[in-house]
Amino acid sequence: MSEIKPGEARANFNAAEIGAIAHLYRGELYRSTVWRTRLDATTNWAVVSTGIALSLTFSGTTASPLPLVLVGLLVAVFLNIEARRYRFFDFWRVRAHILETQFFGPMLLGQGVQTGNGWNEVLYQDYRKPRLHIAYADALGRRLRKNYCWIFCIQVASYVGALLIHPVPVGSLTQFLDRAAIGPFPGGLVLLCGAIFHGGWIAIAFFTRKSGRGKGLPRTLPQEDRVLQLARQAA
Repeated sequence: MSEIKPGEARANFNAAEIGAIAHLYRGELYRSTVWRTRLDATTNWAVVSTGIALSLTFSGTTASPLPLVLVGLLVAVFLNIEARRYRFFDFWRVRAHILETQFFGPMLLGQGVQTGNGWNEVLYQDYRKPRLHIAYADALGRRLRKNYCWIFCIQVASYVGALLIHPVPVGSLTQFLDRAAIGPFPGGLVLLCGAIFHGGWIAIAFFTRKSGRGKGLPRTLPQEDRVLQLARQAA
């Protein structure tokens, strides 16, 4: 959707209505900040858990690399929680950013409040029938590419390093596989499961890299397309 140009559809909002919209913006910004904080908390849990697993794995000559395997599953849980939280953060952030770019922006340019591209109708429809603007898989991919890919990389590198050099350098492939064994499960099977586990995350991150808001979500209102267009412009 094109940007507002000087002279386009100036709105007849009075001072009280502009003040009310300003308070509305403060509310949307507060809610987006709250969900942003929740995202940071989940990432912190994943980082701290990984740090504890690293400490346990390299704590002594008899320490097992099993904590790094288990923490990978725990981080996957945190990732799924964070993807859900990101969908709500994105929901509030889009509203606040539309107000910034379409309401406050023209006033900063001295153009007054303008509604030439229908941003006010877009927000009205979003308030009347709210819906999340990003699919769960897309949110999962975004958090993987931004944060969790690095956490998983550290886990994989540490796990392979523990098998190769801890407590002493490995002497053969057979010894490497023996070190990877977990209870009755042979090392080859454990490594294969790990490759499938991390390969799945790589696939999600790759196939969602070009996804946009609204893809894969059902739409019931024509105005929802305009919500998504302004959301992409505001991103």
